[in-house]
Amino acid sequence: MKRFLQSCTLAIALAASLLLWAPRADAYPFYAQQGYDSPREATGRIVCANCHLAAKPTDVEVPQAVTPDSVFEAVVKIPYDTSVQQVLGDGSKGGLNVGAVLMLPEGFTIAPPDRIPEDLKAKTSGVFYQPYSEDKQNIILVGPLPGEQYQEIVFPVLAPNPANDKSIHFGKYSVHAGGNRGRGQIYPTGEKSNNNVFTAPIAGTITSISTNGDGSSAVVITADSGDTVTETVPPGPELIVSEGQAVAAGEALTTNPNVGGFGQKDTEIVLQDPNRIKWLLVFFAAITLSQILLVLKKKQVEKVQAAEMNL
Repeated sequence: MKRFLQSCTLAIALAASLLLWAPRADAYPFYAQQGYDSPREATGRIVCANCHLAAKPTDVEVPQAVTPDSVFEAVVKIPYDTSVQQVLGDGSKGGLNVGAVLMLPEGFTIAPPDRIPEDLKAKTSGVFYQPYSEDKQNIILVGPLPGEQYQEIVFPVLAPNPANDKSIHFGKYSVHAGGNRGRGQIYPTGEKSNNNVFTAPIAGTITSISTNGDGSSAVVITADSGDTVTETVPPGPELIVSEGQAVAAGEALTTNPNVGGFGQKDTEIVLQDPNRIKWLLVFFAAITLSQILLVLKKKQVEKVQAAEMNL
């Protein structure tokens, strides 16, 4: 049954990727799956930032410590101004979508449905959690989701039990999270999306600007040498240049329509041994009892000394 469910998950992801590979308005975390063995580079940067170039705040909340084989919630926060709209693939405006990646320590996974408490089920209703790959069940992807409803994405996480897996040890572990809102500026193929600033490829004078049938614009730039280059601007970004205007190489031809971006946050979690907590409580109890006995002994000595003085 487990292999069957994993096969179904992979089939759904593959079918979705084939349907959505063409330039679209959404952000799809499995673009990273197709190009990277791990979503976190050696520098610590999560690869979603390769397509979502704008830096935006993201936060993650996890418990300070958890016990083995327990279910807890991890929350990735993706704040943004819900009043803004992004440029969609056809040049129209629409709401922002969000996505998240949560990189848990080895052994930590999404909790099975029968282990999730009812209150946590309510928080995670409608969210589909996808492992990054078959051998990386501890890396979880979510999205795209409508940003108006999911500025906080809750992950129900099951902590591992070292008693059942000798490769798992008690101690402190790192947790990495990334959160995206809105569309990217670069497609995985390296092409620019229409959610981008388009610039002049050469220095020269704009000799003509024409509009194509699909809503895109063709900006023809003639250099001093007489060479001409045509820059095609897709529907969405607004032109800020006009015919006859001189432009420098790299100068902006359009506005910047991007209102989204990507952010990441690192934190730590402790897989706590319950026996350590028990022995710590015993230690505290012993210290408390010894202090009480010392106080009682001191009072007893004081009474003896007082009686001897009266004699």
